[in-house]
Amino acid sequence: MEKEKNTNIGGQAVIEGVMMRGKTMYALAVRRSDGNITVEEELLKKKQSFITKIPVLRGILAFVDSMALGFKIITRSAELAGLEDESAEPGKFEKFLTEKLGDKLNDVLIFISVCFAIALSVGLFVMLPVFIGGLFTRLDFLTGHSWAFGIIEGIVRLVIFICYIYVISLSKDVRRVYEYHGAEHKAINCLEHGEELTVDNVAKHSRYHKRCGTSFLLFVMVISMLFFLFVRTNDPMIRIASRLLFVPFIAGVSYEVLKWAGRSKSKFVEIVSYPGIKLQGLTTKEPDSGQIECAILATQAVISKEA
Repeated sequence: MEKEKNTNIGGQAVIEGVMMRGKTMYALAVRRSDGNITVEEELLKKKQSFITKIPVLRGILAFVDSMALGFKIITRSAELAGLEDESAEPGKFEKFLTEKLGDKLNDVLIFISVCFAIALSVGLFVMLPVFIGGLFTRLDFLTGHSWAFGIIEGIVRLVIFICYIYVISLSKDVRRVYEYHGAEHKAINCLEHGEELTVDNVAKHSRYHKRCGTSFLLFVMVISMLFFLFVRTNDPMIRIASRLLFVPFIAGVSYEVLKWAGRSKSKFVEIVSYPGIKLQGLTTKEPDSGQIECAILATQAVISKEA
């Protein structure tokens, strides 16, 4: 077996399939309702901006770009998997939007979905922790210790996040996505260990990976907890505003930490990555051979074009 190596390939579990993304293109492999697998490939738009070369700023750009692409491929995977009835007659409102927006309709819907997801995330992971943290201001022993509210909010935010991913994992459909998530990680681990991408080879590898988005979100929460130790105020509106203002910066820093963790093999990195790896026990499940097959086909499509 070859020495373990890093790759630039990342992935995402989607509805009944896996998307793998390289530097220049991505491939989407989805199992259709008839049992066959459809693989679609698409080139990524090259970003010429100087921002892509600046640490932290490039992380902010990558985060927004990943969200937009994520919604796009999830929508497409639902179509390929047969969850959307393409033969159904469109409603009046859908016809109106199609007439007005034409080919741009899908992009507009993705933009609206991203905005809705951001609004939901702000409410659940910013405003709610600030509100709960504000309840602790009434405790006498915290009087004059506004720095402690950042830690309290961080702990509340982390608890909400863990409860959220656990509750949605109880859904049968979400659990299948988590299984495809495990297949995606296994395929990347197999590739990084220099082994041939076969179902048996991929199946024996770990379903955990240091560059996982779950680890990224955990980094965001821990780094924000440390960062807001230095933003001290008892005013809940200022706390909310400061959280929103610095979220992009914290996401950018977390992106750099995740990239560094993905490249390094040091013991320190293993310690830093350990909590995120354990949290992946909730967001990944052991896949079956059919799900692994989807991950393999998506991975092969990318490496065949970016060899």
